[in-house]
Amino acid sequence: MARNPHIIQLPRWAIPENQVTDERLFLNRRKFLTQSTLVATAAYLPMLASAKVGDLADRLSGATKTVSHNEKLTRFEDVSGYNNFYELGTDKGDPAANAEALRTDPWSISVEGECQNPGKLTFEDLIAGQTMEERIYKLRCVEAWSMIIPWSGFPLASLLKKFQPTSDAKYVSFETLYDKSRPLPGQRRNVIDWPYREGLRMDEAMHPLTFVAVGLYGKPIPNQNGAPLRLVVPWKYGFKSIKSIVKIKFTRDQPQTSWNMLAPQEYGFYSNVNPEVDHPRWSQKRERRIGELFRVRTEMLNGYAPEVAELYKGMDLQKYF
Repeated sequence: MARNPHIIQLPRWAIPENQVTDERLFLNRRKFLTQSTLVATAAYLPMLASAKVGDLADRLSGATKTVSHNEKLTRFEDVSGYNNFYELGTDKGDPAANAEALRTDPWSISVEGECQNPGKLTFEDLIAGQTMEERIYKLRCVEAWSMIIPWSGFPLASLLKKFQPTSDAKYVSFETLYDKSRPLPGQRRNVIDWPYREGLRMDEAMHPLTFVAVGLYGKPIPNQNGAPLRLVVPWKYGFKSIKSIVKIKFTRDQPQTSWNMLAPQEYGFYSNVNPEVDHPRWSQKRERRIGELFRVRTEMLNGYAPEVAELYKGMDLQKYF
C-alpha cells in the first residue's frame, strides 16, 4: 500500500487517527447552532477575507498529521465557547461574545533582543515556508479543568531560528496585542498590567513539543482562542500558552510574566503541571475534562514527562513551580 505523504511516523505520545472524534459530531448541539456558530464564523472571516492568507485554510487542512493523545477530543463548541482570554473579558463566555472586537488583519510581530536578525514581520511572512503540522495536545488550566485540542501550526523552534538568537539569549518573552488608543473590551479594566506577558527558558522554547498554533480543527484559530497565532506549551498550564502574539524578545534575564507579577505566591514562572504542587486555593491532583462529568488523575508534566522531564533535572520543583 502506498504511503500517504501527509502522515509521518508517530512518536511515543501519538495515537491512531481512528481514535479522533469526527468534528461533524460536535456541530449538532443546540447551543452551538444558536450561538457559538455565529461567533466562530465571524471570528474566521477577518482571516479568510484576506487575499494574502486566503490559502491558510487549505494549508491547514493538508497539514502533516502528528496525532498525539489517547483521549477523546473536546467538543469544538467547548473549545471555542469556554475560554480564558482576559483581553476579551474575564468570564468564560466573554471571549466568544466579544470575539469581533479583535481585528487580526493586518497583523505583524516584532522580534528584538539578543538575536542577529531582529525585525518586524507580517503574519503572512511569518508563516511563509513553514511546514504545517496537526498535533493533538492537552491544554490544562489551573482551575482543575482541561481540554484535548487538535492544533495546526509548526514548532516554535523553526520560527525562532530564523532570527538567530545569540549565546546571550537565555530566555524568550512574548506579548499579546495591546493598543492603548483602542483597547479590547477586557483591557478597559485594570485586571492585569497590560499587555499580557509570558516567557520561557530558551531550552523550553526550542523543545520540539513547543508549538506555534495558527489553526484548530483544520481551520484558522477563532479570535476567542488567540487568533491569528498563539503559543502552545503542552506540559504547562494553559496561561503559559499566550494568545494573539505581537512581540517576541530574546533576553539574558528571566522575563516578567503576567500571572507571576499579579500573584507570585500562586503562579510561578515555570508553571509546569505538577500534581504534587497545589494551588493555594485548590488541589491540582485531579482534573475534569470540559464537557465530561468525572475527574481523573492529573499526570506529571501533563503526561509529557518522558519528553520534557530532563529539562528540569536537579531543580527543586516545589520551589521552581
